[in-house]
Order: sequence, then C-alpha cells, then structure tokens
Amino acid sequence: MTKVLVTGACGQLGTELTSRLRSIYGVDNVIASDISDPNQEIAEGPFEHINVLDKDAMADTIRKHGITEVYHLAALLSAKAEQNILPAWKLNVDSLLNILELAKEKNLDKIFWPSSIAVFGPDAPSKNTPQNTALNPTTVYGISKMAGEQWCAYYHRNFGVDVRSLRYPGLIGYKSLPGGGTTDYAVDIHYKAIAGEPFSCFLDKGSYLPMMYMDDAIKATIQLMQAEESKIEIRTSYNLSAISFAPEEIAAEIQNHLPDFEIAYEPDYRQKIADSWPDSIDDTPAREQWGWNHDYDLKSMVTDILANLPRQLAKNP
Repeated sequence: MTKVLVTGACGQLGTELTSRLRSIYGVDNVIASDISDPNQEIAEGPFEHINVLDKDAMADTIRKHGITEVYHLAALLSAKAEQNILPAWKLNVDSLLNILELAKEKNLDKIFWPSSIAVFGPDAPSKNTPQNTALNPTTVYGISKMAGEQWCAYYHRNFGVDVRSLRYPGLIGYKSLPGGGTTDYAVDIHYKAIAGEPFSCFLDKGSYLPMMYMDDAIKATIQLMQAEESKIEIRTSYNLSAISFAPEEIAAEIQNHLPDFEIAYEPDYRQKIADSWPDSIDDTPAREQWGWNHDYDLKSMVTDILANLPRQLAKNP
C-alpha cells in the first residue's frame, strides 16, 4: 500500500497537491506535514507538525505511518530567500539531505523534490532554455536548487534512491495565497482584480517568465511519480514548461473579463531576479520520455481562476 508524506503541505503547491494525492490514495494514506498550523483543507486528513530540519522527528513520522513515498516541498522561495540567506540555504539543502538519507536508510520507494527555473542564470539561453545548459544561478534560491539537483543525482547514482524532480516555472493557483516567490505577482493580481482594486506590479512591462497553472503542475508531478522507473532518464531535474507571458499580457486577459481593472508598474528588487531567469523553457525530454503535455494556456487559466476565486474567497474569507 502506498503511504505518502507531504512536507510543506500548507504552502501554495502543498495544499493542492495534498488534496489531489488524497483523492488518489485515500485521505488516511496521505499524511500532510508542516511547521505551520494546517488550513481547513489540509486539516481534513492526517497532519503532523514537523520541522524538516529535525531528522529524528522525520524518521519517527515515517516509522509511525509506514511511509513509502515522500513529496518534499518545504522550502524558502526566491524573494524570501534573498532576505534570509543562511536560513534559506539550511532549509532548502539540509532538509533535502535529511530526506535523502532517510530514503536510503529506510528503503523508501520514491521521493519527489521540486527544483526550479531559478537554477538558470543570465548566461543560459533566455528563449527555449534547453534541458542541458549552463547552470550559474545568481540567487540564493537558485544556488540551493542547483545543489539539490546534484544531491538527488548523487543519491540515485550511489545508493539507488528513486528520487524524481521537476524544474517548476512560476506556479499560479487560487486556493491559497502566494508564498514569497518572484512570479507571485501572477497570483496576487487575480485577488486584486476580484476585489475591484488596482494592482501594483513589482515587475515591469516586458518581463517574460515561464509560468504554469497549478492544475498542470499537479498533473505533471503525479504523472512523473507514477511513470515507470525505466522512463526516468534524468535524475537531476526535468525542465517543465507550459506558458510564458509578461505582466501586461495577463493584465490584458483579466481586463477582457473585468474591463475596469487597473495595473501600475513599480518594479522592486525582484526585477533583478526575474531578469536573470529564462523567458521560456524547452521541456522536450519530459514530453518524450514520460508523456508530459500541459492543458492550460493563458486565456483558459485566467478564465478558470476568475470563475473559481470568488467561491474560494467566500469559503475561506
């Protein structure tokens, strides 16, 4: 029987992934964990307060619940990591090493760990960035993810740990608030639009970034984890792509639904981070090796968010 542990389950990705995993494996077979208190959706199933830097506590939880797979999502994201350099490195790298060591010691079936487009630096091709290219990140978050990719490959190569990873683009959802990433403007903009408020964007016009609707990110994660092991040829992290757009383009799409919506551009320190990342990603290996294909473009994503966000806000005011 598959028994899953999700760390960082209270975050934007963790909330939706936990819910989807519970629909697949059963509520009681997916244990959510976080250092924070659970939200209403997470609290509907088993939950453990865990600091992922405490390896003994992690080991106890794995033993207590008979865990076979771990989705290790706990991390400090790009913008917050720049303001908390050493804590970000410790959380993002040391916690991964704890999980990899436990996977080795306890013969866990599979591990999922998210990487990011932040592993690319300004010397990588900005358009259709290939799977294999220079990795010279300029941010704390990107450096931690680059190191993590190599640790994943090391533990697979040397100890046979079946660890799988995706280089997520910016993830856009509506079921929880953003968690401190450079692409989070594309989440917050919908909240302001629904509230009838003007939006101040911390990135400038023309700041193209790879993005993905949360439904597609969840689909890709589960598809990767359910793929036959023989199809997983990349053990650092797979490029993953769906859509790319600039702030003015998502604003225009929102204005097609809400014509009075207004946006202003006030770039801050996050602009420098965005400028170091690719405009678009080539994810051919993921599409060819395990059949990845996205469902949402910019228009269908915005339409879906604006249709569902009011109900979500009414449920969780």
